[in-house]
This record gives sequence, structure tokens and C-alpha cells, in this order.
Amino acid sequence: MSTSIDPLFFSPGEVALIGAGPGDPELLTLKAVKYLRHADVVLVDDLVNPIILEYCHSQARIIHVGKRGGCQSTSQSFIEKIMVRAALSGLKVVRLKGGDPLIFGRAGEEIEALRAQQIKVTLINGISAGLAGAAAFGVSLTHRHHSPGVIFVTGHLKDEGAQPNWRALAESGMTLVIYMGLAQAPSIEQSLLNAGMSGHTPVGLIKSVSYPAERLLRTHLSLLCETIQTEQLTSPAIILIGDILQATQQLRHFSVAA
Repeated sequence: MSTSIDPLFFSPGEVALIGAGPGDPELLTLKAVKYLRHADVVLVDDLVNPIILEYCHSQARIIHVGKRGGCQSTSQSFIEKIMVRAALSGLKVVRLKGGDPLIFGRAGEEIEALRAQQIKVTLINGISAGLAGAAAFGVSLTHRHHSPGVIFVTGHLKDEGAQPNWRALAESGMTLVIYMGLAQAPSIEQSLLNAGMSGHTPVGLIKSVSYPAERLLRTHLSLLCETIQTEQLTSPAIILIGDILQATQQLRHFSVAA
């Protein structure tokens, strides 16, 4: 199963956790392509653009391990077992994730599972959907006149997991980038309003960022849920909240929902 070329940069028994970016193959890093071309086994998440798999070696074994919020998914423990077994067999393994593996990509658990077996782990960043979404809107997440920083938060939480401190987030004055938040939009909207955030705070919604079917919507916090329902917006989508979106009022390459 191994390739005809055996470069030293990717050793047998190694696992590379690679970010495939938001979808556009041209946003994939050169290092990611280099590893994909020499992998024996590639475990692929659902959000990875299938076109990216064309960079894999023709003899590589491609294993699809669906991981999407709210949908039936391959269990995390099973994915880790596959990676461990393949690496201990002396294969070069790639775990390919949408966006960046270090941002809501379960990379922490996988790193722990691999290192527990003394397996070498290489981390290769990808462009996260939140960053790609800001670029699609043509705004800076940390515009010095509008926001002192940016906070990445997930709207898809385990029942026993820690809930975001929405009051602290509302009072921070920072741009909020919310992943997997559509299903929890009613709670997010109400929690931020209850915490004192203005209902007129600009909100950007990005569906299928960087894909040909990319869709951008601009609304306000008090109309977040109404916009999602009216526009029939579905996952995958990113929610941007903050004054950095004020500049988008002058743009006309996306729908203005409010």
C-alpha cells in the first residue's frame, strides 16, 4: 500500500492531522498536499470537499468517517482506534478535517489517543471557516476601530459540557465567530440580548463558505432566528456577530435580510 517514493518527512507509523480548509481546494496548504500525496490511509470528514481527495496517492485507502453536528456520525472512539491500528501497522496515516483541526475539530482527543501509544503526531493547520467567512464578507475580524479581538465559540455543545458565558461574551466588545450555531440560534439570540447586547448589533451568516454555492446574509441580532427561518438557511454555516460588519452595509454582493 505504500507509495513508490518514501520521503523522510512522512515516516511509517506517523499520523498527520490535517486541516482541509473551508472547501475551496486552492485554500489547501502546500504542506497538506505534500502529506496527502504520500499517505497510505486517509480518514476523511464529511465537510471535506471531495475534490481535495484527488491529491491522494492512487493506492491510498480512503476511509470516510462522517462527523457532522446533529447527524449520525462515526464515533470518535472508533476513529481513534482506526488511526492507532493503522499507525502501529507501520502505515502513513492522514486524518483530514474540514477547516482547521485545532478549532472545534476534536484534535485534542486524537492527539492524546495517539501519544498514549507513542505514535508520532504532526499537526498541519488549515484555514478555518470563520476566517474564510470574514474574508467572504470583506471585513477584518479585529478592525482596530470596531473590535479589540475575536472569540471563537461553538453552538453545538454536549449536555454535560460547559455553556458559554454569554454575558461575558456580550460585554467583551469582541467579534464573535460562532460555529455549528444554527440549531441553537434561538438560545444564542436570546442569551446575548438578555446579556445586554444591542438588538441592532450586525450579524453575518455564511453558508458553504468558499464553495461555488457560497451564500452571505447580513441581518441584526434581534432578527437572527427570523432571518435563518425566512431564508431557510441550513448547515454548514458560520455566524459572525459584531460591529466589524458595519462596513458591509455598503456592499451588494450578498443578501441583506434586515
